[in-house]
Amino acid sequence: MNVNSIDHATSKAPRLTRAEDVYQLLKRDIAEFRLVPGDRFTEGEISERLGVSRTPVRQALFRLQQEGYVEVLFRSGWRVLPFDFDQFEQLYDLRQVLESEAVRRLCTGAPHIDRQLLDDLADIWLVAPEARSTDMAQVGVWDEAFHCTLVQAAGNAEIARVHREVTDRIRIIRRLDFTKRPRVDATYDEHARILRAVMAQRADEACRLLSAHIAASQAEVRKITLHEIHLARQAHATG
Repeated sequence: MNVNSIDHATSKAPRLTRAEDVYQLLKRDIAEFRLVPGDRFTEGEISERLGVSRTPVRQALFRLQQEGYVEVLFRSGWRVLPFDFDQFEQLYDLRQVLESEAVRRLCTGAPHIDRQLLDDLADIWLVAPEARSTDMAQVGVWDEAFHCTLVQAAGNAEIARVHREVTDRIRIIRRLDFTKRPRVDATYDEHARILRAVMAQRADEACRLLSAHIAASQAEVRKITLHEIHLARQAHATG
């Protein structure tokens, strides 16, 4: 694992506690496949690499354990937990409920809608094919932002908060989806159709397109294998 030091990673960020720093770095390592399901490590290894004491490392790991990312092994350190695909299925179902409600609100003129956010999305997704990004990692980040921005634009802060929590939980799986070029092209096409329907306030069409788009991503998740996870780690290590 090649993890940046705490000081380097947070030199330009607001000052967080050491435990929060370690938590954020380890969570990023899992999301970016520097740590993959089955990997084992000790508190001492993390402490030495990050240049901090074991106390904040232990605090961060217990927090990650509560969130279902790692488990403690009796007398042998810690392990990154295997993916819980049943939980991912449930989270995708919840995501679809939340985003469909947000899209319906956008299309029916609910209070507190932010139309500027929709215009911002159009600048990214409603572009000519030759103007599309070929950077799969960048498109993956934009994809997540597209869905979060749709929900945010609908103007319900609590729906947006719950949606962000769901997004955080499925981020690692979604990034695996963007290791395949056809999914990048499909995402541009599908986002454009969804956005045009939303901006034209065609609620039924927008919800139908959104449901199909999320279902396609969910279907790709079911195909993920441990081999693909290790390939993703190699790609990120050499990228």
